[in-house]
Amino acid sequence: MKVDRESFKKLLKEKGLKMTRQRLVVLEVLAENPEQHLTAEEIYDRIKAANPDIGLATVYRTVQLLLELELIDRINLDDGFVRYEIGDMGGKHHHHRHHHLICLKCGKVSAFQEDMLEALESGVKEALGFQVTDHEVKLYGYCRDCSEKEKKQNQEEKI
Repeated sequence: MKVDRESFKKLLKEKGLKMTRQRLVVLEVLAENPEQHLTAEEIYDRIKAANPDIGLATVYRTVQLLLELELIDRINLDDGFVRYEIGDMGGKHHHHRHHHLICLKCGKVSAFQEDMLEALESGVKEALGFQVTDHEVKLYGYCRDCSEKEKKQNQEEKI
């Protein structure tokens, strides 16, 4: 995904902020890795070779700013790390994130876009008058590779 530099610059200007190379680089790293769920340290590791003047503290401050601008999302995958991913670059303030499948065996995290909770959200609004604007879903289980390995091991044990 490409960052629309002009839109980013305009958004920053509206908030009384300037476009800096550091801000742009952090946003671009997240935009270029949409399927990744990067920690601030991982973002820093991807930036530091080409930008040795950017420090980890700058990455943390920039990530916080991008969160406040609703350009990125903070996610918790229950692995002890705060992770970040590119958000809705279209600028919609009430959006649904994609959901995550977390393998309990290998730790692989997969994302899926299918939003199967629309009926539930409608029911909540109708029954309780509560308007859902966002949700986060994490499903735990075993990925295809781990399931197939387990199945193969079980078959070999029976022989």
